[in-house]
Amino acid sequence: MDESKDLRIRSNVISDDENRVANRAMLRAVGFEDEDFKKPMIGIASTWSEVTPCNVHIDELARKAKSGAGGNGGAPMIFNTITVSDGIAMGHEGMHYSLPSREIIADSIETVTNAERLDGVVAIGGCDKTTPGCLIALSRLNLPSVYIYGGTIQPGKLDGKDIDIVSSFEAVGKYQSGEIDSEELHRVECNACPGAGACGGMYTANTMAAAVEALGMSIPGSSSTPAINDYKEEECRQAGELVVELLKKDIYPKDIMTKEAFENAITVVMALGGSTNAFLHLTAMAHAAEVDISLDDFERIRRNVPFLADMKPSGTYVMQDLYEAGGVPAVMKLLHDNGYLHGGCLTVTGQTLAENLENVDPLKDGQKVIRPLDNPIKAEGSLVLMKGNLAPDGAVAKMSGLKITNFEGPAKVYDSEAEATSAISGGDVKEGDVVVIRNVGPKGGPGMPEMLSITAMLVGQGLGGKVALLTDGRFSGGSHGFVIGHISPEAYVGGPIGLLENGDIVNIDSSTQEINMKVSDKDQEERKSRWKRPEPKFRRGVLAKYSRLVSSASKGAVTDDPDE
Repeated sequence: MDESKDLRIRSNVISDDENRVANRAMLRAVGFEDEDFKKPMIGIASTWSEVTPCNVHIDELARKAKSGAGGNGGAPMIFNTITVSDGIAMGHEGMHYSLPSREIIADSIETVTNAERLDGVVAIGGCDKTTPGCLIALSRLNLPSVYIYGGTIQPGKLDGKDIDIVSSFEAVGKYQSGEIDSEELHRVECNACPGAGACGGMYTANTMAAAVEALGMSIPGSSSTPAINDYKEEECRQAGELVVELLKKDIYPKDIMTKEAFENAITVVMALGGSTNAFLHLTAMAHAAEVDISLDDFERIRRNVPFLADMKPSGTYVMQDLYEAGGVPAVMKLLHDNGYLHGGCLTVTGQTLAENLENVDPLKDGQKVIRPLDNPIKAEGSLVLMKGNLAPDGAVAKMSGLKITNFEGPAKVYDSEAEATSAISGGDVKEGDVVVIRNVGPKGGPGMPEMLSITAMLVGQGLGGKVALLTDGRFSGGSHGFVIGHISPEAYVGGPIGLLENGDIVNIDSSTQEINMKVSDKDQEERKSRWKRPEPKFRRGVLAKYSRLVSSASKGAVTDDPDE
């Protein structure tokens, strides 16, 4: 390695040019001195915010990353981007802004990094959209980069039992059904979230953190280190050091984020039984990295990967339990040693995935979080691609924890989450019903809101697995039961889900992976001739722009698809 190499691959347009005196004067005001202009400028993209426990501690983590970059010869600067708390936005109009926030995060990191001519980036995320938002930006920028996850929250405790944020959503359903009183409901509220960190089960935040580690874009082990663990700060310091090393070695995100690397990420998600949101986010990340990943790739991999993790929402354990059992690296070692991962993929350590795993300890003896390969929870992954006359372009179902494979019943159709919530809380939804929530897709929502409050309400009322729920919107990583989301094409663009009427019989067959309405082709055509696109819900602002730009869920709901 040439130690005399100039690592200022872009910032030299500011550092060297005599015409850039004013530019440098501005940087001197924030602490730069003569020596700093000889160093590569490193951006520390922080998603710190006080609006969610997932990110409330990230300001200190960003400072550790800054110290690591500065100590290894970089000139680092912290800048911030937004975050939206899905848990706080859930169940009301605020949830329309959750998925669009992913694009705002990506756009803002891209904007600052390009405007300031930074040479490398460390991005630190926490809540659901921050991880994919950061990775989309790093892919577009294709500058030497490292991603670090802020870490998972500890489980809450109530009467000696672990509880979490999903427990509080489900407690609402229990309260509505009379199973618990208002005092018990309040106790759940006060104990579910004990401090900093992202939601504790294998929900979207932890799913995506594990996926990015498998992708090779974060420090080994960092996806499962808890938020309050002292080593989390050390990981961030290491990330700052590493980004300078990547500059020295000319290693760029697109060298790491290859087709095989994405296959590794999908494999780990399937083995862990991760969130259905992984379909949206990994597809969008691959699009940004110019890697061809489709829903069919998820299905191809799912059929060959066993589901191993007994973790919430459908299982028993949380991310801290997985950390104590050996963490994501131990799971990856198990998968790699048995031929499930591409070991030759390059990672941010400068080594291959296989080299990173060489000295990783196996899963601890006696641990119960990860099942052995010869006794999996399911022989195949539980995140299932569904198609049929209701979803010609695909839909996604999470089949973990379900014993039945076929569900058939009459449709109860609602054109908003609010309508469905009112019907469910009022007792209008009965066992055997197929609840359909439409016009809540990427364009129609807009923003494809999650339905955790609805699925949790159904579970709390004892209807989990006894009713089906279909939507062109999406489900939280905390959702479980007979739920199918991401139905494409969405109703707003004339998809078949928009043609359903109350009482139509819908059949869901997970064994054949089909979702069909028992409506004749002739009747569908007649309904289609009468169909009119709903009026846009927003004509100005973020959601109006998002609705105009966003692609189908089957393409990752990206906003820069030239074919849309």
